[in-house]
Amino acid sequence: MSISNWPEDQRPRERLIKHGPSALSNAELLAVFLRVGVKGKSAVELGNDMLGHFGSLDSLFSASLDSFSLIKGLGPAKFAQLQAVLELAKRALLEDLQEGVTLNSPQAVKNYLQLLIGSKPFESFAVLFLDVKNRLIHSEELFRGSLSHASVYPREVLKRALHHNAAAVILAHNHPSGQCEPSKADITLTDELKKALALVEVKVLDHFIVARNKTYSFAEHGMI
Repeated sequence: MSISNWPEDQRPRERLIKHGPSALSNAELLAVFLRVGVKGKSAVELGNDMLGHFGSLDSLFSASLDSFSLIKGLGPAKFAQLQAVLELAKRALLEDLQEGVTLNSPQAVKNYLQLLIGSKPFESFAVLFLDVKNRLIHSEELFRGSLSHASVYPREVLKRALHHNAAAVILAHNHPSGQCEPSKADITLTDELKKALALVEVKVLDHFIVARNKTYSFAEHGMI
């Protein structure tokens, strides 16, 4: 049965307007995004198919176009719409960071990093460059690697910090394996970057390790 034939108090869009998005299930939120289903399936059922196929929202959001299009009813148009929504969310978080909430709201930093590198299938190293008031100047993904390793060169991080005239940085890299705890190599790298950046009076405020749906903060664990 089409959602338009459902009782009004059961339709996802109407429930969202009346009760807010938190009242909806993941499948119902996807149904609002999809707007329509496919022949024989409502948008909610198609949303459930998407979740069943990818296993999680995180995997859905990081899916390639080819993988996304394997589900009947999905294709380039819906893929582009989803990527636009994700990019808007990322930019909204960036606006917060640019207004100076970098230290006052570490959760905003974590949320942004999850969108930036959390779902990548390869190891990625990013740096947030901050001004003297800890407002975000720019964020860059500087290095990419395999599933298990990314080569990070302190000299390149130093050059980019000088380029942006940064007073401080926040380091971040992901662990595609899903493990969030730092390795000995992560700890050694952090110390090397701190020493290199200290030479030009740039502070390392934190180093985040980002895995799917979780982050590890060096600063929160007294390691910075």
